[in-house]
Amino acid sequence: MPDNLYLVVGDEALEVQTSRVAKATNPGPTDAWRLVHGWISDLISDIRESWNVKNCTVFIDCNPSFSIYTELAMSASDRLIIPFSADGSSKRAVRAVLYGVNRIKGTEQSEFFLNSTKFRMALPKIYAYVGNRLTQMNLGAASAFKTVVNEIGKEIWAVWQKNPNHFAIHPGGTPPPRTAVEFRKMFQAEINDANTASVVSGGLGIPISILPAGRHAMAGRYSTVNQTQLNKQKPNLKKFVATIE
Repeated sequence: MPDNLYLVVGDEALEVQTSRVAKATNPGPTDAWRLVHGWISDLISDIRESWNVKNCTVFIDCNPSFSIYTELAMSASDRLIIPFSADGSSKRAVRAVLYGVNRIKGTEQSEFFLNSTKFRMALPKIYAYVGNRLTQMNLGAASAFKTVVNEIGKEIWAVWQKNPNHFAIHPGGTPPPRTAVEFRKMFQAEINDANTASVVSGGLGIPISILPAGRHAMAGRYSTVNQTQLNKQKPNLKKFVATIE
């Protein structure tokens, strides 16, 4: 791993404590919700102080569900990189839960949005929407997948048109997008499905950027990573990472 990369890892005990952390937002002082939602910010501050790290970028990886830990992570974040799949939950999740933008008038707002507004907590800005598994499929599946992804893109564009303040313009100094095409170029990205390579990379802790092709032993069994997978995946990932400021 690079010398300037530090990992702060969790463990399975965090899952056990989920309900306890959520309950801690209710009793006690009237601002208990705000205090609990500052825990990850406090953790980052403590790490920077104890490691004597002044200038650094922190990436917080969340699970797909909108759990209490996801709320804490977003409360500690400045920008959001949002992976999505071609399904309904991806279509509505961040838009409704984070910013209170609902498709149906009068729909109940999320507690996260209401409390963030109540306590005047800054919400992170959307930096990029990243589509998963968009290419390496047969023609029929890819076509259907792309149709749903385009619909998601239209809805994101609609949010931008109503409130562009939810988004982080990048790179620095770039003018705001004026058309849907310019918007997609700035805020949408596509990542190939690396299939076996992704599983082996995560299981062995080897970044895909340096993962070699061939057979790999994992959990007592062997899996084969094809060079063709890596040839598509590595440039794809590097291109997206290069867009992150």
